[in-house]
Amino acid sequence: MRGRILAHNGEEDFMQIRQTNINPVITDDEKRIREILDQVFDPEIPVLSITDLGIVREIWPQGKPGSDHNGPEIVITPTYSGCPAMDMIAVNIRMAMLEHGYQNIKITSVLSPAWTTDWMTEKGKQRLAEYGIAPPNPKQQVCNNELFAPHEAVQCPRCESWHTKRLSEFGSTACKALYQCENCHEPFDYFKCH
Repeated sequence: MRGRILAHNGEEDFMQIRQTNINPVITDDEKRIREILDQVFDPEIPVLSITDLGIVREIWPQGKPGSDHNGPEIVITPTYSGCPAMDMIAVNIRMAMLEHGYQNIKITSVLSPAWTTDWMTEKGKQRLAEYGIAPPNPKQQVCNNELFAPHEAVQCPRCESWHTKRLSEFGSTACKALYQCENCHEPFDYFKCH
């Protein structure tokens, strides 16, 4: 039985592979599934694939070892518990896999370990900025994940000014905060780090 547990590292390379009692060589089937998942986009942020977002945790082309499931299994983690987009993402994964000839697809959602913005790829963060959403700050700098903490320095994705202020702890979705640039005066969403 072959499969892969993937550990996100937020680097340009999608994920760093952890060896798990299996041959660490990525199979053609795993590459093919990865390419399919690269084309599944977050319904709330249509410029981000689920791989760039970093919510794909595991890919098992023939099911997990020890499981009686014999089809591909994709394990995903929501950006936060209760994310309303997860059902649609699971449906979109299933549809994309079916379109490419896969059958008996199992999609599992896990909450632990909790998703972190560190799992986003650099390409994904760049796409957020190009779309007009400020990407999350690296945790090691100023990120404060406490609710209603003093606002952090966030760069405007439009004019790149750091003279911004938080207008609301919550933006267009619960995983974003609403900020406004004090230079160009444009409001923008900030993808909160956590």
